[in-house]
Parts: sequence; C-alpha cells; structure tokens
Amino acid sequence: MTSPADPQTPRRTPLHRTHLELEAVFTSFGGWDMPLRYESDLVEHRAVRTSAGIFDLSHMGEVKVEGPGAAAALDHALVGRISAVAVGRARYSMMVDEEGGIIDDLIVYHVGDEEFLVVPNASNRARVAVELVGRCSGFDARVTDMSLDTALIAVQGPRAQEVLGQVVESGAAIPAALRPAQGSGEEDCGPDVLCGKGILARLRYYAAVRATAAGHSILLARTGYTGEDGFELFCGAEDAEDLWRVITSSTITGPGGDAVLTPCGLAARDSLRLEAGMPLYGHELAPTITPFDASLDAIVALDKPDFVGREALARRQARRGSPGTQVLVALVGQGRRAARTGSTITDDQGKDLGTVTSGLLSPTLGHPIALARLAPYSSEEPDWPVGTELSANVRGRLLPMRVVSAPFYSRPR
Repeated sequence: MTSPADPQTPRRTPLHRTHLELEAVFTSFGGWDMPLRYESDLVEHRAVRTSAGIFDLSHMGEVKVEGPGAAAALDHALVGRISAVAVGRARYSMMVDEEGGIIDDLIVYHVGDEEFLVVPNASNRARVAVELVGRCSGFDARVTDMSLDTALIAVQGPRAQEVLGQVVESGAAIPAALRPAQGSGEEDCGPDVLCGKGILARLRYYAAVRATAAGHSILLARTGYTGEDGFELFCGAEDAEDLWRVITSSTITGPGGDAVLTPCGLAARDSLRLEAGMPLYGHELAPTITPFDASLDAIVALDKPDFVGREALARRQARRGSPGTQVLVALVGQGRRAARTGSTITDDQGKDLGTVTSGLLSPTLGHPIALARLAPYSSEEPDWPVGTELSANVRGRLLPMRVVSAPFYSRPR
C-alpha cells in the first residue's frame, strides 16, 4: 500500500504485484492505481460473456455496521428499507443528501443477525463512511471502515461456478440465501454447512454467506457488475495474493485446451456493465441528480417514516414529468460509430433533449448502445416510448438512435 499521507499518490491494491507480473496496463481510478487491461479490452470482454473472467475490485469500500440498532440505522441512512433484507441476502441502495442528490450507490449485505456490510464505490468510500458514522450516531450501532484491510476478487461469466468449484471448500447454509436443494446428492460439510460445490450451486443471486476458499475465510456473494452469473469474494488483504493464485491455477480448460479464466481490467468491466444497463457513478449518477432522475424510482422507499433526504425525494416524485426533471433512457444506434459521453441527443425537430451519459460500440451486440439523461417525454408520460427515433450529435454529425428497453444484453438462462 502507498502511504495515505500523500493524497495525490494513488493507492495500490494488495494484488498490485500480481498485476505487474501479468504486465497490466494501469490507470488511476477513484484514487487507486488499477489495471485497465491485461491483453485487450475485447478479449477480456468476450471472455466474461463466453467463459469466465477474474477482476481485482479491492478499490471498492467495505464498511461494517453492527449492533442491535444497525438495521434501523441503515433505514435512516439510506433510501431503501434495509430492515426488510433477510440474513444472507443483499440489496442495491443509495445514500443521498438532504436535497436528494446521490452521494453514492452501494450494495448492502446482511451478513449476521445484527451485522451488515455496506460496499460503496472507491471514490466515495471515505465520505460514505463518515456519513454513516454521523447518521448512525443516534442508534445502537457501530460503524467500522474495513476498506484498507479487505480485498475483493470477482469471478464472472457462465463458467464462474465451475472455476470456483475447485477453490471454495464450504459455506454457511443460511436458508434465505439458498435455492432449494436439487436431488439427494448434496454433501454436508458439517452442521449448517454445505460443501463448496453445493454452496456455489444453491447460492441465490444477491445473496452472501461466510465461506472458506483455498483455506481462507471469505464472504462469498453471488453479485456482480457484468450482466453474467458470477461471484464476489471478500477476503483479508493479506490473503488476496494466495486466493488469486489458487483461483487462476484452475485446471479447467475450454474445448480447444485454452484456459477458461481470463484476468480482466476496468475497461472490460465498464463495457460489460453498460451492455447490462447498469449505472456508473460519475456518469449516470451524480450529486446533482436524484434517483428519480436516473429512473431508479423502485429503490426509494418513500413509505419509510423517515430517512435522510426523504422530504426532498417526496417533492421530486410529486414533480415527475415536470420541466427540469430528467429520465434515464436506453438507446441503440446503427453502423459502427458510437455516441460517447457528452453527446447531445435531439428530437426530429432538432431540439436538444439531454446528453449521453455512457456510450460505446457493443462488443457483444455489434452495434452502438448508449444511456442518456433526457427531458421527460411528456408531463403525463415521462418515460420515452420504446421505438422512438432520436438523434445523437457526434462531432457535428447526427447519428440515428432508437429508444429501447434496458438492459441491452441479457444472459441466457
């Protein structure tokens, strides 16, 4: 780790030496020196879509909130109803300010009877931790920022479960976290513990259990940011190199004898998440907009009696479709030229409607895709109808775009 004394020096994850050995190309991201790519963006993207990729996500934050009042404290601190999340399950939520502006989007894991793990983005980790301390101060709850002592490794793709079947030894059999057992051949590894292949097969999406992998204690979560099936493994920073080594030593090969697992950087992670229609802080999400302006109405529990930003969000919901509000729209284009972040979107009369927040030529689909924040379609129907034809201004050239339903890509079931 680099010294935190110099705020201009990016931090290094516990896997930095491993990335150097793999000859990664690095980029500064959220205050961290992170692998952007190892081989090529396209190779890494396709590996996740067709096989499996492994990511170092140790730049993400991990903040523990525990105690008898932890659930109530998080209900007050965040926009979602965290007290309704069963032990072993997780929920996507947001922290907003008093005006309803998005401080960060995050995932909350209910990991014990009185224990939650909040995972914010790297660039917002310090503020989220400080805000949680303040917002939880009136409750019987303790907040601990574990970020610099924790590493996070993700294995994503249709063969992720197969790869980790050689690594995960066992996991806690928490009922709410598990799918029903299939057949009678499931092997128990102790009281309320399933063996590795059993826990991997039965773990639900957006669920997490304590487990062991390669001899290390981990939190095993079936979550991800790629649109594929996959897992995220939280471990101690001191265990990260060994865990990565064991995972990447997989003897599983593809039909041609090629390795199934490919190291992947942030560039592939970004293209994968955009195909899956997932928002990125700093693009689709920002302090100047509310969850409603990002078309994430469903995650805001306005029926809760009180939480930080509730009054502002209630006012914003009442203004749905009014001038000055926005909606997030999914767009597809033609040809090979993509509308990038900042491109203006116009209607058939040439009127500016808003801007592209993320855009690229989809590696999987072969045509341009984009997310854009636009003015409402109308005061009565704010959401833009699927099929509406619009244009993107790309360096003075108008490219045709069509409104579609997100996500752009959905994995085969």
